[in-house]
Amino acid sequence: MKIPAMIVAELRRLTSSRMAVIALIALMTVPLLYGGLYLWANQDPYAKLDQVPVALVVDDAGTTTNGEYTNFGDEVAGQLQHDGSFQWHRVSAASAAHGIDKATYDFSVTLPADFSAALTSSSGANPHQARVLLTTNDANSYLSTTIGKQAIETIRSSIVKKVNEQAAGQFLASLATIRTSLTDAASGASQLADGAATASEGATRLADGTAQLSSGATDLNAGLATLQGATASLPAQTRQLADGARQVANGNATVASLGQQVAGAAADAAAAVPAARADIAAQLDALVTSGGLTRAQADAILARLDTLGGAVVTGNQTAQSAAGQLDRLSSGSAQVAAGAEKLADASPQLASGIASAASGAQSLASGAATVNDGAHTLAAGLPALRDGADELASGLASGADRIPTTTAASRHMQAANIADPVAIKTSAVTNAGTYGAGLAPFFVALAAWIGIYALFLIVKPVSRRAITALHSPLKVTLAGWLTPGLLGAVQMIGLFAIVAGWLGFGVQNPLGTYALMALASVSYAAIILALNVWLGSVGQFLGLVLMVLQLVTAGGTFPWQTLPAPLAALHHVLPMSFVVDGLRQLMYGGNVSFAWTDAGVIAAWGLGALVVAAVGVLRMTHFRTLRDLEPSLIG
Repeated sequence: MKIPAMIVAELRRLTSSRMAVIALIALMTVPLLYGGLYLWANQDPYAKLDQVPVALVVDDAGTTTNGEYTNFGDEVAGQLQHDGSFQWHRVSAASAAHGIDKATYDFSVTLPADFSAALTSSSGANPHQARVLLTTNDANSYLSTTIGKQAIETIRSSIVKKVNEQAAGQFLASLATIRTSLTDAASGASQLADGAATASEGATRLADGTAQLSSGATDLNAGLATLQGATASLPAQTRQLADGARQVANGNATVASLGQQVAGAAADAAAAVPAARADIAAQLDALVTSGGLTRAQADAILARLDTLGGAVVTGNQTAQSAAGQLDRLSSGSAQVAAGAEKLADASPQLASGIASAASGAQSLASGAATVNDGAHTLAAGLPALRDGADELASGLASGADRIPTTTAASRHMQAANIADPVAIKTSAVTNAGTYGAGLAPFFVALAAWIGIYALFLIVKPVSRRAITALHSPLKVTLAGWLTPGLLGAVQMIGLFAIVAGWLGFGVQNPLGTYALMALASVSYAAIILALNVWLGSVGQFLGLVLMVLQLVTAGGTFPWQTLPAPLAALHHVLPMSFVVDGLRQLMYGGNVSFAWTDAGVIAAWGLGALVVAAVGVLRMTHFRTLRDLEPSLIG
């Protein structure tokens, strides 16, 4: 009997009755139902998160900063509802608690009363973190709790970005103000340096002037000291002078009075001269007439009389002039006496003033010396001030230059960049596309094993008749392997159609993907065949155990590195791990050379299993034991 005949005989047996056909069809659809339904259910769950009901509680009372009221809780709530990442229900705290307890909501997010106040507390004396409360209930759904934690982290990042942007905006605005102030300060420092240079020149001149002032004050002090010594007896001397002047004035007054009397007598004498001449002339005329005198004698007498009268008149004039001069002398000496008395009265004050001036001149000299020292110190220190002002101006200008010039628009962009400085740009070497597509390699590999395992429930591993009729273990083994292997390949056609067609998952290498699926199915058939040949129904059970082991070690969901060490070691040995990796490379457009390596390992497993099965069939053809005649423990 040839191998195709043995395959056809087995297929006839499997379709010998209506119930047999129904059983075969049902078992053939097992991997399709498993893989198809599971991947359909998980095709893209993240796209429907907006149907997950979530309670949103906003108790935020808001805060007032610089006279402006802000309620970050309302802003965050509005943003969440606008984004629509979940089915948000804004409710009270009591309603949220009741909804979580009754599974109305999968989880709740609460923004407490001090939410806004805490967000703005960093600029105050009591900075503290804002709280966002997540309430979950694992009794409703554990994954919803996990999703809730991811959602709250997203909310936290969004809030942090918003707060950081506002804080950065305030910081940049303050920095711009500081730059303006630094520029003004640099300008002021430059002016200060110029003023210090001018002041330095003035201080030098001041030092020269104060040196002259100190020298002059010293000379003045010496002169006033000499003057003070010289005028110490001035009050007594002026008093003596005043007394003498008064005596002179009194004497002059007496002389003036006598002069007035002499002048009066002279005036009377002068006034009497004409009358006396006339009388004498009359008497002389009478004598001449009487002949007692001659005319010549009478004229001679009158001439001598006239000379005497002229002398009297001249003497009168002299007396009058002398009397006037004596009056003026008296008046002048009286004034001199009065002035001398005033001088005598003022002399003590003058002496006292000179003494005070001398004392002041001494203080002036001392102060001028101090001022001179200070002026020289100032003149010496102002160049350092000028240098320091120049350095300050340079430093302030340099500091202002290091702060970039900004505008309100540029500061807004800078604040946004500071708040969110990193943009995540994914550059995927391969891309599954959706959650379901990401799980497809794992569930296809698992469905292939389940399909083969189910087929061996009705397919005979080896034909007892063939073993008896033929003595070719290889033919018997190949016939026992190809029957479920071909049926498994047909299963993979249906499963591939579901994955690539009905579910629409992207398959970059369709032919390679199906070829690897078929290779996996026929290799699984060889492995389960070997278990059944050697262990019978116990081997069938071990096929189930082996499926469970591969289920947890294949790395189909979480990375295999997260497995415990013993299971991680099995990941590098069991075939399903290589099926999953190969399907990923082919479905997502990865490295084909890796897929060839995986295919080689899978083929090695299949070939090795066939060899083991052939050895078992060889044993059965040459040796029979009572155990071979015992009924199966299972089924």
